[in-house]
Amino acid sequence: MILFLHHRYRMTGGEERGVADLMWLVREWLGEDAELIARDSSGLSRHVAGAGLLAGGLHPETVARAVRRTRARIVHAHNVHQTFGWRALSAARSAGARVVLHLHQYRMVCAIGVCFRDGTECMRCHGRNTLPGIALNCRGSRAEALAYGAGLAVWQRRLAAHVDAFVVPSRFAGVRLAELGAPIRAPLVVPHVVRETENAGMIAAGPVAPDPGVSSENPDGHHPGAPFALVVGRLTPEKGIDVAIDACGRLGLDLVVAGDGPERERLAARAAADRPPAAGRAARAVRFLGAVAPAELAALRRRAVIGLMPSRSAETFGLAAAEAMAAGLPMVASRIGALPELVPEQWLAAPGDPGALAETIERVCADPSAPARAREAARATCAPEVVAPALRAAYEHATG
Repeated sequence: MILFLHHRYRMTGGEERGVADLMWLVREWLGEDAELIARDSSGLSRHVAGAGLLAGGLHPETVARAVRRTRARIVHAHNVHQTFGWRALSAARSAGARVVLHLHQYRMVCAIGVCFRDGTECMRCHGRNTLPGIALNCRGSRAEALAYGAGLAVWQRRLAAHVDAFVVPSRFAGVRLAELGAPIRAPLVVPHVVRETENAGMIAAGPVAPDPGVSSENPDGHHPGAPFALVVGRLTPEKGIDVAIDACGRLGLDLVVAGDGPERERLAARAAADRPPAAGRAARAVRFLGAVAPAELAALRRRAVIGLMPSRSAETFGLAAAEAMAAGLPMVASRIGALPELVPEQWLAAPGDPGALAETIERVCADPSAPARAREAARATCAPEVVAPALRAAYEHATG
């Protein structure tokens, strides 16, 4: 039995999908049972969250009881902030389990997890020195910034001391955590898994669904059947959605944005601004769909001519890119973070440069072999038969 721990974020995303997919991998490819203890920020007051951070975790006895009840040999922990903390990991080991800590982001050192602020990468915090994050109010509230900064500084090493194996989703993530002074030892790389059997169904031959919510009378100028680029992700500054808007504007290429976040209003205003395309290009439309269901996202990927991941920050993996490529959608991405480990070099562009992004989009769209190359690249990194042995090795390392 593998017992998973995860504290869900207020704005759920790739990490939540990653946890679900790893549980599937454990059951279907490693032949073990898997169970999840989940807690959720959306139902948690900021006061309670702060208290959990400062205390090093809340209610560790629930984890100990679950280990004894399930006879779990491994506790596979993901986001342990704000309510699990080192106390949950200590309780798991005391109850007889070994602990694997899966670091999807940089949250052991960085209070916001992405090492990005003020439009650029930020590595001011280092090891237990989290004072820059407090001084800069990285959490948006003085009380919350103080709770995060103090909680990370006080408990960071104790948290690491209760871990038997550290896991990261890419080689780059391990290097960046070391640069940040995170107290981790020899992290093992376990990429995000993409369930290829499901993706095969996504791209099966058959009628193509119409664009959701789009008609020939749509006031945004989009026409059904027109080619479009697709961006999937949170609408936050580090994702570079504005770069995609500008690049597609230069090409006269429609852009569909699937996802939501605090930048939506600003990005919609930018897209609505009068930005004429380059000479000889048609005007383009930008549509913001908000969060979309999996079936709707699959239909969008079938219809899109290109996927974009124009990140400005050092992504630890790039799950949206992996899922799209596994479905046969070529991806143009920023040459930053872990994205070069997944996306072919010829499909990468300098981050924050709409001109370079536009040129790369044109080059990839002109390549008839791109869909097959996309599937091949995704499978080489994210196929179950690739990820399952890496996950098994992490569990063996923890118990060895």
